[in-house]
Amino acid sequence: MTPPLDGQPSLPSYRTLGQFGAAEIVIKRSRFIGWGSPVETEDEALDVLNRIRTEHPQATHHCYAYRVGLGTETIRFSDDGEPGGTAGRPILEVLQREDLRNTLIVVTRYFGGTLLGAAGLVRAYTQAAKLAVETCGVVRQVRHTRFAVILDYEWVGKVQHWLQQQGAIVESTDYGAQAKFQFLVPQNLTEHVQQTLRDMTNGRASPTVLAELYWPIPDQVSTAD
Repeated sequence: MTPPLDGQPSLPSYRTLGQFGAAEIVIKRSRFIGWGSPVETEDEALDVLNRIRTEHPQATHHCYAYRVGLGTETIRFSDDGEPGGTAGRPILEVLQREDLRNTLIVVTRYFGGTLLGAAGLVRAYTQAAKLAVETCGVVRQVRHTRFAVILDYEWVGKVQHWLQQQGAIVESTDYGAQAKFQFLVPQNLTEHVQQTLRDMTNGRASPTVLAELYWPIPDQVSTAD
């Protein structure tokens, strides 16, 4: 995902899940399916939750927690009929320990006939939520600037080498009458890139800002208790 900034309050970077995914565990014959998904809005979180409910109508519970918003944050969680504090809150605590934002975790339970007790439920929902995080993977969404630049061919090799040194992400190249590159750099390099490319080409190249957006970078997962 590459969510745009759209002028909204935002962070230099944030941790979220890399993709939608699920993992399953069985505890005393109860089946727990932990689902994880990156989401950008509360409506998107609820859409994913409703899709899971629709796909598993015979499940006993669909407990969940989500955090959405990078300026004003919305946090919701639900035990969905489990004893208070045994499901939604433990799932939310996994999100908070991992510092995951714009993230939904749902744990679907099929009751197996054996009561787990409050402590057992907390452990089960926590474990299922952690497995969901591990399965989906964690990325860090970092603020980037997307540029386009048009170059005479005499400058192409030099500019390509310099962009590589800066760690730029080249999204596309177009070789016509002139060369056109579209690339991303971390937002804190925006002015540096603009000035350096102008200087490097004796003012012949004028990079244009196309957008400001988040770009995912792999991040470490730590699911310590």
